[in-house]
Amino acid sequence: MGRLGSTIKASLLQVHSIAGLVLALLLSLIALTGVIMSFEDEIVDHLNAGIMQVAPRTTPALLPDALLARLKAVSDTGKVTGIMLSSDPSAAVHVRFARDEQGARPSSLYVDPYDGSVLGVPRGEEFFATVRRLHRWLLIPGDAKGWGRQVTGVAALGLIVMLISGLVLRWPRRASSVKMWLKPNLGLSGRGLHRSLHAVIGTWVLPVYLVMTLTGLWYSFDWYKDGVVWLLSRPHVAAAKMQPKQSRPAGRSEPAEPVGFDRAWSTLQHEESGGFARAQLTLQAGPGAVMRIRSWPKDSTLESMRDEFRIDAVTGQVVSAERYADKTLGEKAIAGVLDIHRGAALGWPGKLAFMIAAALMPLFAITGVLLYLSRRKLRPSRQRAVLGDNAADRAGERQVATLGDAKGELDGVELRQVR
Repeated sequence: MGRLGSTIKASLLQVHSIAGLVLALLLSLIALTGVIMSFEDEIVDHLNAGIMQVAPRTTPALLPDALLARLKAVSDTGKVTGIMLSSDPSAAVHVRFARDEQGARPSSLYVDPYDGSVLGVPRGEEFFATVRRLHRWLLIPGDAKGWGRQVTGVAALGLIVMLISGLVLRWPRRASSVKMWLKPNLGLSGRGLHRSLHAVIGTWVLPVYLVMTLTGLWYSFDWYKDGVVWLLSRPHVAAAKMQPKQSRPAGRSEPAEPVGFDRAWSTLQHEESGGFARAQLTLQAGPGAVMRIRSWPKDSTLESMRDEFRIDAVTGQVVSAERYADKTLGEKAIAGVLDIHRGAALGWPGKLAFMIAAALMPLFAITGVLLYLSRRKLRPSRQRAVLGDNAADRAGERQVATLGDAKGELDGVELRQVR
C-alpha cells in the first residue's frame, strides 16, 4: 500500500474511533430499546388476550357513536380521538383518548362492541409507549416536536460514517475469501479476539445496520424525508406530500353538530365494499371535522399494507383516498418505512434477525473501547515520536500477532487496523 493509502486509512481510523467513542453509549441505548420493541405487537396481544376477545352474538354490533355514548355514560375518560373496529365478530373495540390539559393521555380501553361495557385497560401499553419515546426522542421534552429527534438523527448519521469507514479499514487482501470476511478467529485472546469479533460480526450486521439507519433518518429530518418522497414517488404524489399543511379557510365555520364517527364509518364501508379485516378511525387534531381512516384488507400481512382515507365526518364525503394496490413500488416502500426499519418486511425471521443485530450493538461499543485503550498502550511514546502513530500501530499489531499465535498461523489481516 502506498503512502497515500496509508494516510487515508490512518485518517479513517481516527474518524472511526472518535465517532465510536462519542456515540457508543447513545447508539447502544437506541439499539436496546429497539430490541424491546421488536415483537411489541405479539407481546401486547399475548398480555391482553383476555380482554381483546368477546363472545360473538346474534345481535348486531353497536354503531361507533352509540358505542361511545354508552361508554361515556359509565366512564368519564375524556374526548375520544380514535377507535379500532374489526370485521371479526369476536374482536373487542379499541378506544383511544385525547390528551388532557396537562398533556397526559389517558389509558386506552377495550370495549365490548355489543353493549359498550368496558373490558379493561391494555397491559404493557404505557411501558412500550415510554420505550418508544426513549428510542425515538430520548425522552427529551417535546417528543416529535423537540430536539430529541435531531439527536437520534445525528447518531444515525454517525453510525453510517462508522459503517463505511469500518468496511474500508477491514477490507482484507484476499477480498474474495469468504472465510476472511465471515469467520471470526475464536482461538485468539485479548486484543486479537476483540479485533476479530469487532470486525467479523460487524461485517455480518453491516447490511442490517445500514437499513436501520437509512430508514431511521426518515423520522429525524424533514429534509431527508422530503428527499426520499421526491425520489421514490410519482411527481404529483411527491408534490402533494411535500406541500405544507394549509390552515382552515377563513370563511368556513365550525360544524354546528358534534363530530361523530358514524358517517365516516358508513362511507368507509361503502368505499371498502370488498371487505376489510380492521379499520382505525382517528379524528384529526385541530379545528375541522376531517377524519383519517386506515383500513387493512383481510389478506394483509404487514402494517403498511393498508388503504388510507380522509373523510369529512359531518357530510361523509371522501376528501382523499390512497389505496395500497394503486401505489407504485417506490410509494409502497415509503408506506412501509417502519416495516422495513424493524425487519417486518421479511416476516418474523426478518424481525428476529433485526432484533439480534440490534442486541449486538453493545458488543461493538465494548470491543471498540477495549481496542482503543489497548491501541494506546501499544504505542510507546518513543515509537510515536519516531515512527508516527500509524507505524506505531502496525508495530503494536505485529507484536500482538506474534504473542497471540504460537503456531504462526494467525492471519495478520484480522489484527491490523492499518497496513
